[in-house]
Amino acid sequence: MQPAPEHTESELLQFRRNKLEELQKRGIAAFGGKFEVTHNPGTLKANFTEGLDVRVAGRILSRRQMGKATFFDVGDITGRIQCYLSKNDVGEEAYDLFIHQIDIGDFVAIEGLSFVTKKGENSIHVKTLTPMSKALRPLPDKWHGVTDREIKYRQRYLDLISNDRSREIFVTRSKMVAEIRSFLNGRDFLEVETPMMQDVPGGAAARPFETYFNALDQKMYLRIAPELYLKRLLVGGFTKVYELNRNFRNEGVSRRHNPEFTMLEAYWAYSDFEQMADLVESLVCHLAEKFCGGLRIKRNRVTEVRAILFMIPRLCQEHNLTLTPEANTEFQAVIAMAHKALNELDHDNANTVAQTAKEEMTRFVSACGDSLNEGQKGFFAGMLAKLEELSAEAFIDLSRPWKRTPYRDLVKGATREDWFSLSKEAKVELAQSLGVHEIHAGDEHYELDQKVFEKLVEEKSFNPLFVTHVPKELVPLAKQNTTDDSVVDVYELVINGQEISPGYSELNDPIVQRERLEHQAGEEVQKIDEEFILALEHGMPPAGGIGIGIDRLIMMLTGAESIRDVVLFPQLKRKAD
Repeated sequence: MQPAPEHTESELLQFRRNKLEELQKRGIAAFGGKFEVTHNPGTLKANFTEGLDVRVAGRILSRRQMGKATFFDVGDITGRIQCYLSKNDVGEEAYDLFIHQIDIGDFVAIEGLSFVTKKGENSIHVKTLTPMSKALRPLPDKWHGVTDREIKYRQRYLDLISNDRSREIFVTRSKMVAEIRSFLNGRDFLEVETPMMQDVPGGAAARPFETYFNALDQKMYLRIAPELYLKRLLVGGFTKVYELNRNFRNEGVSRRHNPEFTMLEAYWAYSDFEQMADLVESLVCHLAEKFCGGLRIKRNRVTEVRAILFMIPRLCQEHNLTLTPEANTEFQAVIAMAHKALNELDHDNANTVAQTAKEEMTRFVSACGDSLNEGQKGFFAGMLAKLEELSAEAFIDLSRPWKRTPYRDLVKGATREDWFSLSKEAKVELAQSLGVHEIHAGDEHYELDQKVFEKLVEEKSFNPLFVTHVPKELVPLAKQNTTDDSVVDVYELVINGQEISPGYSELNDPIVQRERLEHQAGEEVQKIDEEFILALEHGMPPAGGIGIGIDRLIMMLTGAESIRDVVLFPQLKRKAD
């Protein structure tokens, strides 16, 4: 039997237009209106009771015709449920309409009775079915989820239709953000809104986005942080205040950085950085217990596994391998495995993919035998050891209390005890020997220290770590320590190899604050927010402050690989015409 010919995209679109016209000829509204639902598809299935009269609406996601009866699934963001439609129940005209004019992807409204099939599937026995919205474009073929990243991010709606994990992440994100507000509100913090457009971009050292306010005839900036306005509220008498909203920084895009991001900032009068650390620790553990089932969070190893899989096809060329026929056969098997695994790799199967890759690579290396030189043997031994590590599940342990360690102790522990007494040249030499290569003797001492910290401490810290008493040059808005004026009373919370939250004992001395801001601005005096200094001169109470990158927090708690996987519509470069 010859396979059915595949239709072009234009033909598929025309088929659907023809069906739309047929519905309209029959006087059927292809784009319906109001329909009172009693249940959502997913919630009905999850909290199922047999024998209920139900009214459900959703998109048709699949269907299986069996003569005079058809099973089909309808779904929405809550999930999906199976429906059973019989010609004997709805009549020949209605059944033929469904079979010939309704497609996968169309929205329908259903009235029926909940029941359990002989195979034990919670379902709806359809009594009436009404078209609600005709989809003029088909869902992608072989609908097992959107794997093309371009489509996933640019056409997020397709990802949400097809990918259960994406739906789960974004529903969880919404619930987590609501719970963060509830947590703070329950502790008497007041939520406020401060300007998104500012005439002086302050509160952080970052490049802003520029715009122009025509009515005021002046340049404005999308805010890089709400900090300076929230502190004005402390001056005005607020004692516990927070804002959960968007910040904008016109800088790089990466797996962990998005120029438009969600930030929580909170300030607590008469508090300090240690009390704010307690608050953040309580908040994160509360979210993990409520939404993740406990304080052990599975680490996402997808990026590490993917990097090795991408490397595999280039091994022969990059390592000058000459393969025997037997070794070449094994190598082709490894390449086929890598291509297949790259299409299927996700958070849930990363460790099993790594195990399969290790087994395939072991057979390949064994087939190479004595043809490998010592350098090649060493490389493959390291690769197999890494795959062995990745094949085991790894977890982030949020059990309390969280570790708190001074910045300098961590840097000395990663380098050597006398690090802070070394010359710049000696620091660069030692750092490069430890694998820190983006480092130069022209950097300031604190810049050298920070680069070492980021590479040797931050990137390797997976369980929660409060890094305390950071050099004052790194945090100009924090209060100096009373016993060591070279550091400030702050923490930086690191989890899963990235900063999640900074917290400060806030600087409230307007004279010192001006000096710090002038030093930070250099010759660009216009960057100093004089209105903020004016507010401080009226007196601001001592306070603790925190910032939490919500996107990164959601990444960590859900195991998402990239920040783009927790942002519904990440910014992408405009498609070429």
